[in-house]
Formats: sequence, structure tokens, C-alpha cells
Amino acid sequence: MNVLRAWYERNFSDPQAVILALLLVSGFAIIIFWGGMLAPLLTSIVIAYLLEDVVEMLERKGISRIPAVIIVFLLFIIAFLFLMLLLVPMLSTQVVQLVQDLPHQMDAGQKMLMRLPELYPQFVTQEQVKDIVGAVRRAITEHGQTLVSISLSSIPGMIALMIYLILVPLMVFFFLKDKELILKWVTSYLPSQRALATTVWTEMDRQIGNYIRGKFIEILIVGISTYIVFVMMGLNYAALLGALVGLSVIVPYVGAVVVTIPVVMIAFFQWGWGSEFAYLLLAFGIIQGLDGNVVVPLLFSEAVNLHPVAIIVAVLIFGGFWGLWGVFFAIPLATLVKAVLDAWPKQQTIDPLSET
Repeated sequence: MNVLRAWYERNFSDPQAVILALLLVSGFAIIIFWGGMLAPLLTSIVIAYLLEDVVEMLERKGISRIPAVIIVFLLFIIAFLFLMLLLVPMLSTQVVQLVQDLPHQMDAGQKMLMRLPELYPQFVTQEQVKDIVGAVRRAITEHGQTLVSISLSSIPGMIALMIYLILVPLMVFFFLKDKELILKWVTSYLPSQRALATTVWTEMDRQIGNYIRGKFIEILIVGISTYIVFVMMGLNYAALLGALVGLSVIVPYVGAVVVTIPVVMIAFFQWGWGSEFAYLLLAFGIIQGLDGNVVVPLLFSEAVNLHPVAIIVAVLIFGGFWGLWGVFFAIPLATLVKAVLDAWPKQQTIDPLSET
């Protein structure tokens, strides 16, 4: 009991530490238990948070708040319509084409693989090639059936999706327009002794804002550059693969490895072993190298240095809680945990045995 009491006094003797802990627990509890219900609200908050930086930039140039909000919101609507009316249908069409073309690509790939035992009989046998092809066919069939079942089961949710597509832009506009009013209303319900929480939030506001904005820019740079390179090289499904490569940067380390598999498979099924295949792998490797050694250092020069193990653990934990959103926000949330631990007030260590 003395050990527990000493630990409690060391970590929770400061009232502001207790307030910070309650705010954190309340925030995580709301997201865990009501995250699905509040998904449109949370999405609107994130988008408004991203757009606020552009609004402030226009305000610094002498444009008043309301006109700046209207300009930024119109640009957001244009980008949103481009995404919904052009990009998403194009990607959906390429997904359907890929699923329909998989049997033909598998046949072409099987013929190429069957040549390996002739070229390298000491390393590869025909039975091994047949086993590999059979395993790939079974995996594709299972995932194809899963995709169809997901598509059919999602039909009843299309009405809710259309409602969200209307609600999210509407809420984004009001979050931008009435930012000060909303913040004043929220802070009026918070405890007055929140200096520690304010300190943590100020630090996280800078770090999370830089990270999220930088991550969106990185997705655009990597996705668009990959799409242009794949189109120039004549690779099939260039838009779909470019989108996958762009989104792969959300998951550090793991994403780049996972997205390489479909790129290599589609290139192999299209060209086989040849110069086109080798050139594409070289170009893809250059893109990944530039992303890791040029784009990331430029965009995240002010990011908090986290150990790779901490990042992977954060992806596993928060991804398990909130799926794709948890994966995307894994690094900011890990940074939040680190900032809280660094700012947490600590009393002088008490040796419980000295009191006996």
C-alpha cells in the first residue's frame, strides 16, 4: 500500500495533473465508444483544422475573416467535387477492370512462371510453381468474394453516405466561420485550472498541425508523381496504383513494403521478365528513395523524433482501436502521449521503506 500511495502522490498530487488526466480519459472514451456515431463531426473538425492554416494565411495578407473563409471553403468544395465526381469513379472503374482481368493476368503469369523450371531446374520445380499459382488463385478468389460481399452489404449505407457528404462540408464551413465562438463555448465548460492542459495542447497544436498538413502534402506528391511515372511507362491501372502508393505513406515503414506487392505483380503480369519490368522497378525504387530522403525531411523537419518501434506500436494500438483513422493519427497520438509524459508534473521520489 505504501508503494501505491507513493506512486499516487508522486503523479497525482498536482490538481492540474488530475484535470489533464480526466480530459484525456474523457476524450479517448468519447472517441472509442461514440467514434462511429460522431464520425462526420470528427471528420469535419479535422478538415476545418487543416483549412484553418490557409484561412490564417489569407488573414495575414489583409483579407478579413469571413471573405477568407469563403475563399478557402470554395476551394475545398472544388477539391471535394473533383474527388467525388472524377477521382473516385475513375478508381472504382479501374478496380472493377482489375478484378475482371485477373484471370487473364494469372494465366499469363502462370505461363511465365512455368518457364522457370526450364531455366533454373536446380532451384525451381514445376510442382513448386503449381503450388504457388494455386495459392495465389485461392487468395484472389477469397478476396474477390469478400469485395463483392462488402459491396452488396454497403448498399443500405449509401443513403447515410449521401447525408454525410452534405453534412461534412456544411459543418466545415461553420467550424471555420464561427471558430472563436465555438472555442469560447467549449472552454467555458472546462475547469479554470487547466494551465498544464493548455501547455500540452499548445505544443500538440503545433506538432500535430505540422504532421497532418505535411502528411496530406506527402500523399499528394507521392501519389501524383507515381501516377505520372506509371502512365509514362504504360503500366496498367496507373491511377489505382498511384493512389495506393500515395496512401501507403500513411503507415510508416510497413506501407511501402505492402504496396510494392501489387505494383510488382501487375508489372510482372503485364510485361514478364524484361527491360520494361526492370525499368519500372527502378523508377518505383527512385520514388520511394526520394520520398524517404528528400520529401519526408523537408515536410517533417520539425516533427518529434520517435523511435521506429514506438511508431509501429502506436500504429498497432491506435489502428486496432479506430481502424484507418487510428493508423493515420498514430504518430500524432504517440506524440501526444510523449508530450503528456514529458509535461506531467513529478514530485520528488518518495521511498516508501523510509517511512516505516
